[in-house]
Amino acid sequence: MAEARTEPVRGAISGQAMDRVVERRSPWRRRALVAGGILLLAGTGWWFFLRPDGGTTLQVAGSHITIARVSRGRFDDVIEVRSRVTPLRTTYVDTASGGQVEKILVEDGAKVVKGQPLCELSNTQLQLDLISREAQITEQMNDLRGLELAQEQTRLVHEREMVEVQYQIKRLTRQMANSERLVGSGVSPRNELDDMKDELAYYQKRLKVQTDTRAAADRLQRAQLVQLRAANSQLEKNLEIARKNLESLKVAAPADGQLSAFTLEVGQTLAAGDRIAQIDDPERYKLVADIDEFYLNRVDIGQRADVTLDSKSFQLSVAKIRPQVQNGQFQVELLFKGEAPTAVRRGQTAQVRLQLGQPTDALLVPNAAFYNDTGGTWVFVVSSDHTHAVRRNIRLGRRNPMHIEVLDGLTAGEEIVTSPYTNFLETDRLELTQ
Repeated sequence: MAEARTEPVRGAISGQAMDRVVERRSPWRRRALVAGGILLLAGTGWWFFLRPDGGTTLQVAGSHITIARVSRGRFDDVIEVRSRVTPLRTTYVDTASGGQVEKILVEDGAKVVKGQPLCELSNTQLQLDLISREAQITEQMNDLRGLELAQEQTRLVHEREMVEVQYQIKRLTRQMANSERLVGSGVSPRNELDDMKDELAYYQKRLKVQTDTRAAADRLQRAQLVQLRAANSQLEKNLEIARKNLESLKVAAPADGQLSAFTLEVGQTLAAGDRIAQIDDPERYKLVADIDEFYLNRVDIGQRADVTLDSKSFQLSVAKIRPQVQNGQFQVELLFKGEAPTAVRRGQTAQVRLQLGQPTDALLVPNAAFYNDTGGTWVFVVSSDHTHAVRRNIRLGRRNPMHIEVLDGLTAGEEIVTSPYTNFLETDRLELTQ
């Protein structure tokens, strides 16, 4: 039986029977699946966060928030401020003149009385200045005495001249009377009488000149004395100031009280005007409070305040306002009215309730954490069935420690979320879950 031969196919490639043609799939199918997944996720997110009724929505457990009711009631226009106890009167001790500390006579914290020496300083320059001024005033006094002596001598010379002239006038007048009788009887010649008249006229003119000279000299001498005595008086005042400056090196207490902030050391150098201590009233106190600048225009002298110290309430009134704002706050001083506490100490802090106005009827919400996050411009208003809360713009007014006055946007009976809004600032709707 003959074997069948298979002729190779012309043009066939080796291994062709083992290969299989793979069909290439279209990429659009995979892309369609990816796009569908993205659309599904986007739709889910849109359903949870961008509801058809508008705004961003967030699911929140109802137990994680605090809800309060809007109500109408009495609004007490008060604020609570932190205050500290300070002495009613504080007297500062400054150095009038600079110097080096030589002696310290009391200790910090001691009770002192007015005029009691606190420390002693030394200042060589002040001592030399005092010696120089004493020498100047001594020289000036000697000049004054010399001028007074010279003026007295000049006055005596003028007085002697006046006496001499007056004597000559008197003598010539008498001689002329006798000479006129002799001339009339023909005993004495007339020329002698004429000579006497001329001499008398000379002395009379000399008397007038001497009188004017004496008056002018007296005026000049008095003016010189006034100037010299004024200069001398000024030197004495300067000398007194120099003595006081030297005396001020012995620093004394300017008032009674308790010495504090007295930390000098022997040998320490101080300049004029340096503050070395303060003296506090140990028995009477006041409160100094820092208040937010928001209330600057609402705080006035005489406003009432209350404070509780040692479980006892005391009344105060605003005595002084310091309108300078620092770090967003200004200061007021409050004095006790009537009874004052005794068991207090400097630096002790207390919470003061300051009355800003009279109580009024108002729509109220609690003064809670939400205000710090929104500034009182909007809140989340809770639905009647407590299933959700919607953001709403409102307008709030005055605040006290317990309540905030509602001016617009809410009605009595509505409920709002009062817990912090830190996580809801960009949210418009809260879905409340159980």
